[in-house]
Parts: sequence; structure tokens; C-alpha cells
Amino acid sequence: MASQRVVRMPRDQRRAQLLEVARELFAEKGYYAAAMDDIAEAAGVSKPVLYQHFGSKLELYLALLDASCERLTALLARALASTRDNAERVRGTTRAFYEFVSHEGAEFRFVFESDLTAEPLVAERLWRLNDEIADSVALVIAEDTALPPAKAKLLAISLVGAAQVSARYWMSEGREIDAAEAEQLIATLQWRGIGGFPRTEQH
Repeated sequence: MASQRVVRMPRDQRRAQLLEVARELFAEKGYYAAAMDDIAEAAGVSKPVLYQHFGSKLELYLALLDASCERLTALLARALASTRDNAERVRGTTRAFYEFVSHEGAEFRFVFESDLTAEPLVAERLWRLNDEIADSVALVIAEDTALPPAKAKLLAISLVGAAQVSARYWMSEGREIDAAEAEQLIATLQWRGIGGFPRTEQH
């Protein structure tokens, strides 16, 4: 049987293609069931070509996880920086999670539903992501309410957790509700809670 002819691509373009193919397979099958052979075949390359770009399946997975973490962090940073109106910040933060879970390729599974959390390199990245997100929200809460950092962070973790869990539920079970309506429901619930904390005089 003749071997499949590999279409040559610039290195950066090939890497991006391999990541996209791997993202789909990992999201569909999980880390353990998706083999490097499967990824190479789906990408239309030989396994040696795949290993030229990624030295191991773990390295490939971590590259995808890093990209997903960076995307979620950027979405949330943009939401927090987009306005000084805290009700709008709550809505924007909630919307960021819904946008993230709705993104093509199911990249949210790497962050929220990874089957590789026992791997220290994965666990460390996920811990750092959640901690950085909570810190960024806690900073806004602390500045506006003068609550001590520990209390502000506890509130931040609660707000972020509610947005994340509701978005994941909506994605898997609740999509009969329009995304904009679901976002508004959760944002309203959250704002009625956090909005009860008085703002400091300088605001």
C-alpha cells in the first residue's frame, strides 16, 4: 500500500494544524484514549513529523491546556477592564465563561473536565489559573468594598465558581435556554448578592 503523501506546510502553520486536530481528538476521546497515531493520521502526517513538533503526548496536551488557560484569562481580564460599573462587570465576567464554554473545539474541557488532573504539570496549571482568576476578581472587590483580602478572595471564588458551574451545566444540559438569557439570570443572581456590599467612599 502506498504511503500517504504529506502536504508540506510552514512550521508554524503545521504546528497550529496539529494543535487543532489534537484539540478535537482530546476533547472527544480524552487524554488516555487519544493516541499519537490517531492524531498523526487525522492530521495527515507521519508520526515522526508529529514528534518533530511535540516530543510527547503530554507536551502536546500541555500546549493545548496553556492555550485554553490563556484564552479564558484574556476573556475575564477584558470583562473586568471594560467598565467601572460593577453590575456590568458581573455580567461581563459571567458572559466570559459562557463564551468560553461555547467556543468551537470544546476547549473548555481541558480546563474544566480534564481527565489528567493527577498529572502534576496539569494540576499546577489548573490551580494557577483558578488562583489568578480569583485574585483578579478579588482585587476589584477589595478596592470597592475595603474588605480584607481574605474575605474579598472568598467572595471572588464564590462568584467565579457560580459562573463556571452554570456555564458548564448550560453547555451540557440547559441549552434550551438562550445563552444571553442564561447569562443574565446568573449575573442577576450574583449581583443581588455582591451588590449588597457597600462601596467605599472614594467610589
